[in-house]
Amino acid sequence: MNLRVVVADDQMVVREGLVTLLRLLPGVEVVGAAADGIEALALIAEQRPDVLLVDLRMPRCDGVETTRRTRTDYPDTEVVVLTTYADDDSVLAALQAGARGFLTKDADGEAIVRALHAAAAGQSTVDGEVQRRLVEAATRMHLTLGRQVEQAEGLTHRELEVLRLIAAGLSNAEIARMLVVTEATVKTHVNHLFAKAELRDRAQAVAYAYRIGLMQD
Repeated sequence: MNLRVVVADDQMVVREGLVTLLRLLPGVEVVGAAADGIEALALIAEQRPDVLLVDLRMPRCDGVETTRRTRTDYPDTEVVVLTTYADDDSVLAALQAGARGFLTKDADGEAIVRALHAAAAGQSTVDGEVQRRLVEAATRMHLTLGRQVEQAEGLTHRELEVLRLIAAGLSNAEIARMLVVTEATVKTHVNHLFAKAELRDRAQAVAYAYRIGLMQD
């Protein structure tokens, strides 16, 4: 079965280029194209696609708000964000809003289709430059590891560190490389923090990290 996708970008040349590219890729069906978030949400309501591929900067309703509304009103539709610049300040906001994937607009067809399929499967895919931006931003943020947070949430220092990296968009394998531990160890930490915080998936973990102030300056 083909992956059903809606594309949203306010630049007509970019939008039409993405539609043309996606239609050439196996296993992908473009079911709509929108010039802004309002049009995208209307298409999602009508078509119920598997994934929305959305630009961050659009008129009327930007990519962050479109992502938030999509994940709230149409939870079966996942979101992959496109950004012109890897240091776009809206990237972190889109992550918090529930986006599964992040790509720069110079991503090739293979990277795009990989991100779309990963998102549909509930997995995160982050372009290398975007990931670097997220990790640097997360590293600059003050990690709240005082007794008050630890006692309130019941998470260890390492579990909070893993949670911060999940919120920055890293996979278990990437977290393992960064912390210089095995992937099995990371999985253990993830399972423990999910159980303690009563989290169902990584999307909930991202929202939780923001809610407890872990990703605040």
